[in-house]
Amino acid sequence: MPKQYHFALFQVILILTKLYDFNLGTVTESSLWRSTDYGTTYEKLNDKVGLKKVLSYLYVCPTNKKKIMVLSDPELESSIFISSDEGASYQKFRMNFYILSLLFHPTHEDWVLAYSHDQKLYSSMDFGRKWQFVHENVTPNRFYWSVIGLDRESDLVHMEVHTADGRAQYVTCRVQACSESGRNYPFAGYIDTSSLVIQDNYVFIQVTTAGRASYYVSYQREGFVRIKLPKYSLPKDMHIISTDENQVFAAVQEWNQNDTYNLYISDTRGIYFTLALENVKTSKGLEGNIMIDLYEVAGIKGMLIANKKLDNQVKTYITYNKGRDWRLLQAPTTDLAGNEIHCILPFCSLHLHLFMPESPYTSGSISSRSSAPGIIVATGNIGTELSFSNVGMYISSDAGNNWRQIFEEEHSIWFLDNGGALIAVKQTTVPIRNIWISFDEGRQWSRHSFSLVPLYVDGVLVEPGIENQIMTFFGHFSHRSEWQLIKIDYKSIFTRKCTEGDYQTWHLHNQGEPCVMGEKQIYMKRRPGNRCMLGKDYARILSAEPCICKASDFECDYGYERRGDGNCLPAFWFNPSMVSRSCSHGQNYLNTTGYRKVVSNNCTKGVKEIYTARKQQCPTLAPRGLHLSTREGKLTATLGSNVTFLVNLEEGDSMRTNIQLDFGDGTAVSYSNLSWTEDGIRHIYKTAGIFRVTALAENSLGFDSTTLYLHITCPVEHVHLLAPFVAIKNKGVNLTAVVWPSHSRTVTYFWWFGNNTEPIITLDGSISHTFPTEGMTSVTVQVSSGNIILQDTKTIAVQEFFKSLLLSFSPNLDEYNPDIPEWRQDVGRVIKKALLQVSDFPEEQLLVAVFPGLPTAAELFLLPHKNQSEGKKKIEEDLDQISEMLMSALNQNLVDFELKPGDRVIVYITQLTLAPLVDSSPRHSSSAMLMLLSVVFLGLAVFLIYKFKRKIPWINIYAEVNHEKEQEMIGSVSQSESTPKISLSEFSTPKELLEKEMEARVKGGMGNICESTREIPNCTSV
Repeated sequence: MPKQYHFALFQVILILTKLYDFNLGTVTESSLWRSTDYGTTYEKLNDKVGLKKVLSYLYVCPTNKKKIMVLSDPELESSIFISSDEGASYQKFRMNFYILSLLFHPTHEDWVLAYSHDQKLYSSMDFGRKWQFVHENVTPNRFYWSVIGLDRESDLVHMEVHTADGRAQYVTCRVQACSESGRNYPFAGYIDTSSLVIQDNYVFIQVTTAGRASYYVSYQREGFVRIKLPKYSLPKDMHIISTDENQVFAAVQEWNQNDTYNLYISDTRGIYFTLALENVKTSKGLEGNIMIDLYEVAGIKGMLIANKKLDNQVKTYITYNKGRDWRLLQAPTTDLAGNEIHCILPFCSLHLHLFMPESPYTSGSISSRSSAPGIIVATGNIGTELSFSNVGMYISSDAGNNWRQIFEEEHSIWFLDNGGALIAVKQTTVPIRNIWISFDEGRQWSRHSFSLVPLYVDGVLVEPGIENQIMTFFGHFSHRSEWQLIKIDYKSIFTRKCTEGDYQTWHLHNQGEPCVMGEKQIYMKRRPGNRCMLGKDYARILSAEPCICKASDFECDYGYERRGDGNCLPAFWFNPSMVSRSCSHGQNYLNTTGYRKVVSNNCTKGVKEIYTARKQQCPTLAPRGLHLSTREGKLTATLGSNVTFLVNLEEGDSMRTNIQLDFGDGTAVSYSNLSWTEDGIRHIYKTAGIFRVTALAENSLGFDSTTLYLHITCPVEHVHLLAPFVAIKNKGVNLTAVVWPSHSRTVTYFWWFGNNTEPIITLDGSISHTFPTEGMTSVTVQVSSGNIILQDTKTIAVQEFFKSLLLSFSPNLDEYNPDIPEWRQDVGRVIKKALLQVSDFPEEQLLVAVFPGLPTAAELFLLPHKNQSEGKKKIEEDLDQISEMLMSALNQNLVDFELKPGDRVIVYITQLTLAPLVDSSPRHSSSAMLMLLSVVFLGLAVFLIYKFKRKIPWINIYAEVNHEKEQEMIGSVSQSESTPKISLSEFSTPKELLEKEMEARVKGGMGNICESTREIPNCTSV
């Protein structure tokens, strides 16, 4: 079968055919054919490369098509055949390695990279005659030549290579000097395997830490920056679709998606991504690769067609402004027979298949050409959703505004003469002999016969040229016949060359709106029906006049979402004030308005000043949000290795903020401003152990500090700390560290409380701790298992007493819950904001804790204020009053919030917790009185049963068994209390118990039967 088609100087065609033996499971023969008259006659070249040679691949130099490379089958012989005269003659060179693939330099015709079967990369500077080793352990298909205008050296090569322990790194070097000393590592750290992508101005890599992937980009070879997707996209997979026009299109599969991807679009630097379209349909290619149902219309900037899955239906949408706005396709008004089609939007529309072929010799299900702007031909159907039944062929001559049906069955469509004519071949399993040609953009078709004998068509080669207008059909007459090639010179179907009178102007528009991507664009097109041949100097765009900017020219900026009224507002997780964190006093920064102009949009004036980011003076801020980490994001390092610390500040004057870093081993460093730490702070530890590394950021307005506990010679893992939001002073609190995944080896736990410099070390995942003072206290737990270390930190409010309520939510909140700590923190903040809107309770006295798991639930804590002039009773009354007010608002469904535009979540009250008022002092409360009365009634019941127990057989048996063997009844007390074991015989008789309880009730004494505390389960009532 034909394997490759290549041409040079519009006359030569080279064809490599192979004979595959299904019994042997291998290729047994091959033939190399050459035509010098563009397919009229062919010469067999086997004698020039060796009659018994089996050839595997044929390559043509993209910058000089006279130069050809042919590879032999490496299983039989490792040789390369080189031609410099368009394949007329060859030189044979033996190889000492097996070539799997070649990569030609984009400008230097003799420079080639070769990838071998044993993952080694070689280079040749003389078109394959001599080869030099470059690097070993290179990832397949992850090596790239330098990009002209970006890389300083034209012989630079970018590679993803593997280290001895199997981890991947991004390496660059010059091909002739790629020893260890000549290698560079643009990204300091390890990357995920097969993640290096170099495309135009961008370099992309992926790094996975603790099971979560992060993506980094380098724009124009600058330093790598983490790509900013919406906070809770939590991508499982990401594909770079396009980097055209200084912008990145990416398809991201988020945490809650299986067979769809979301389409994101970036700013110019490829850092900040915003959502363009949700739930784009995907499919798998022949090799298992992911195929995104997205099509970029050729010749028209900003125009895309995509298939979106909505309510288990796939529908086709179109955009004219790079995804800012999408709409359904209007179906044709009539069918081929002229019958009216009743298809009303949005219930019915036209849907298109967007399959693109992997072979260059077959036509996809949709086609367009930049030389024929506005013409789109596609396979599709009319109805409520995309279907594979009732499929026909449709065409649009005005860039997707209006569509016409051209065939009732699927056809393959090719553009001839730069789009001046269309040729259609029916897709069928039976042989054909006719083709259809149209000169009026598909309105009328004429049938032509291309073969006397019907042919099974396997592919078509169309190569437009100035002197040759040739099509070549290849296929076979029967399943047992040899390959047949049929050449068609379609020059004769044109009557003449086009003149000025054969052209007309066409105005690009979007449903009558003449401004598309900020321009009024006028194209020159051949008048439909004129059988003239287009010339080489055919001008496609006649003029492009800028338009006045409108709201539709601007998309939502990063961190903003479009609401139902069309306005862009901050997402619930986004803090707009964080944008100015890199500012310095006296400088200016661009403060976003929530909008950004669509990249490559050329509009001017109008609302541009309103929506464009405004230059503002950097605010003078105290340091806030200081973060300390290692470059690799780990909390461990091997002894003697170079540890690089990264210090980041969310807010504050970076140029006037002093940074101090204490390494915890007796040494420290200080920097006058944050800019000196951009490349990281390096330090070598000379002893093993656990080191408390502290960073301090300080300026004239304040300071902020953070701590990192670094383990030397011990690795890192994942842990989640379960701790209450609020604790009672001087009462024991149980803290639990949950490790995931669980380990069979012994796990060591390190507990840090407040500013303690030494941890409490346990082998148990739970610990009880008593907080002696009120206030906000941080608790950090670190887990060590083998060579893994992880940590988690929680902040606990310590109070003498508090009030709490259990909250639940409308079920739609569960749809947005990825069940991760960050989400729970952000949603807790949103819930707190909604509660504050219905009460006057101070913000600092209200805490909301969202519980892990589903369904989503939370607990609301009401903390007392610290007004020393008011008594404790008055403060408790205030808590009761605010609790009743919040309960009333919750019971009336007055508390709600919005996570997504138009999707409101209602907050309900579940119940009061077991301790409506939690106190640490021994005193009566309403709950204690209720429990006292419960004990009294229990005593009465026991007394009555005692009197009449002889009449109840099972009671009698129970009493006998218990008196024969005195069972121990133990209350569940906290670890801080010592409770003796008490048997049934030690309790008072029912009569004595009743008398004592009645006496206590009459006297109204202060006996503490059971305190109303959060440790209610620790109290035992008998």
